[in-house]
Amino acid sequence: MTIVSALTLTSCNDYLDKLPDDRAELNSEKKITELLVSSYPSVTNNLIQEMLSDNVDDNGRGYTSPVLCEELYRLQEPTEESDDTPYDVWEGFYHSVAVCNQALQAIEQMGNPKSLLGDKAEAQIVRAYSMFQLANTFCMAWNPEKADEYLGLPYPLEPEQNVKTVYKRGTLRELYAAIDKDIEEALPNIALANAGYSVPKYHFNTKAAYAFAARFNLYYMKYDKAVKYASVALGSDPTSVMRNYEPYRDLGRQDFGNRWIRSDEDANLLLINSFTRSCRYLVSSSSNGRFNHNYNMTAYETYWVDGPWGSGSSNNSIIYANKMYGTNQCVSYPSYDEQFEFTDKLAQIGYPHGVDAVFTGDMLILERAEAYTLQGKYTEALADINTWLSTHCTDKVEDGTVVAPAPKPQTLADVNKFINGLDYAKRTPQGNSERSMRKHMHPQGFTVTAGDMENMLQLILHMKRIESQPHGLRFNDLKRYGIEYTHLIKGEDPVVFIAGDLRGAVQIPNTVMAAGIEANKRMTAEEIKAYIESTESEYADEEGDE
Repeated sequence: MTIVSALTLTSCNDYLDKLPDDRAELNSEKKITELLVSSYPSVTNNLIQEMLSDNVDDNGRGYTSPVLCEELYRLQEPTEESDDTPYDVWEGFYHSVAVCNQALQAIEQMGNPKSLLGDKAEAQIVRAYSMFQLANTFCMAWNPEKADEYLGLPYPLEPEQNVKTVYKRGTLRELYAAIDKDIEEALPNIALANAGYSVPKYHFNTKAAYAFAARFNLYYMKYDKAVKYASVALGSDPTSVMRNYEPYRDLGRQDFGNRWIRSDEDANLLLINSFTRSCRYLVSSSSNGRFNHNYNMTAYETYWVDGPWGSGSSNNSIIYANKMYGTNQCVSYPSYDEQFEFTDKLAQIGYPHGVDAVFTGDMLILERAEAYTLQGKYTEALADINTWLSTHCTDKVEDGTVVAPAPKPQTLADVNKFINGLDYAKRTPQGNSERSMRKHMHPQGFTVTAGDMENMLQLILHMKRIESQPHGLRFNDLKRYGIEYTHLIKGEDPVVFIAGDLRGAVQIPNTVMAAGIEANKRMTAEEIKAYIESTESEYADEEGDE
C-alpha cells in the first residue's frame, strides 16, 4: 500500500495490496538497488510554480489557455486532477516517498548491512527531496516566527501497510526538522551509492546531494550550512560545474535544448524525467496563448531588462539575449523543451515528458552568493557573482565591432550604482514603464538591511530569476522575500499577491481534504483589499537615486 492511496482514499484494493514496485519481495540487495531507480519522482511542480509567479502576463481575450493555467494565473484553486495539477503533484511526490520507505524497511529487515549504506542514503535523500518539493508547493515559506503556526505536511517514515494512525499535517517546524534530519543522515554516506549508478546524473550523486542540501538550508535560513554544502558541490573551481556556453552559441533551438539536458553536461548535477505538459504550456503560445511569459515580461522584467551585461536583444552580452524563441505571446529560452515518447508513432500518440536539470552549478553558485550576502559577506558574494558573469557573458561583436561588451568584474560600488539607478517596480503596474527588476522586499522571518545588502540581493534574485525561468524556482523566492506583484487581467480587476499571502501555499487536493487532512487557510478578499489599501504609500512614485 502506498502513501498515495492512504492520503487520497484510493479504493482499488488490488493496487493497495501491492508494493510500490513490481519486484515482489525485496529479499536481495540487488532488488533494493533496482527499486531505488523507481523512487525518483515522475512529476514536477514547474507549471504550478511558474503560473503563480511574476514571470507571466495576460495576452488578452483573443487567446486561449488550458483551464489549469488560467485558474493558477487567477490564483484560484484548480478544479482538475490531471497532469501537473496539485492532485498530480501530491500523488507523484508521495508515491516517491512510499517507494523510499519500502526500500528503507527492506534494508532494516536485512540488518542494515554496510553494503547498503549508500542505498539507505539515497532513499533518505530522495524522500527528503520529494517532501521538500511538496513543502514548496503546499506550504508557506519557512518563517521561524510562524513555523509553529503554519501547517506542515504528513511525513511518512515507514510503508503504509505498517501504519495504523490517521495522518496529521503537523507544523511547518516539524516538517522542516524532518527534512533536515533525512538530509543530515544521508550526506555522510551518499558517496557510497555513486559506484552503482550507470548514469550518475539521473541519481542523487554526491554533488547533487550537496546542492540540494545547500538549497534547503538557504530556505531554512541556515546560511553557514548553505555555504558549506554549496562549496562541497562547487569545489575549488566552480566553473568546472558550470555551463560552458561556447558550444551553445551557434546552435538552433532544438539542438540547444537537446544539449542542455545531456548527462555529460558538467553543469547538470541532477536530471529528473517527468510525465508533464509543463514544457508545452510554458514554451508554446499554440498550447497556452493567453497567460504566459510574453514579450512584455521578457523586455521589461526578465531577459532583456537592463543588467550589468546590457539590455534588449541586440545591445546585450548575456547568452540569454540572443537565444529567445517564440512569439509575442510566449517568449522562451530553450532549456525546457518537451521530449515526446511515442507509443504509436504512426498514430502520433504517446506521452509528453520533460527532462529538468533540477540542480545545476550555475544556479548553485547564485544560491551561495545569496547565502553569503545574507551573512553580510559581500566580498565572497561578489566573487560568485563575477564567476557567474564570466561564464554567461561574452563580448557581442558585429562586423568586427564590439556592440555589447561583457561586464567587467563588479564591485560593491558598481552594484549599488546600478541598482540605485533603477526605479522600484509598482505592485500593480499601469504600463510597462512601471515594471522593473528592482522590487520591494518584505522578508518573511528574516531581515534585509537597506543599502548594500538589499542591492546585492536585488541583483542576485534577478540573476536567479533568469537562470531558473521556466523551471519553477522564482515563486519560492517571491514567497521567501515577500515580494508583491500583480496578475493583470484584461477587462477585469487585477489579482494581487501580497507579502505573506496564504495563497502561496497551494490548496491541497479535494480528495486529500475528504480523507480528513486539514486544508490550507486563506485570507478573505476583504482582508487582502484592506492590506493593499493600507500599503499604497509604499508604491507611490519613486525615482532611482544615483
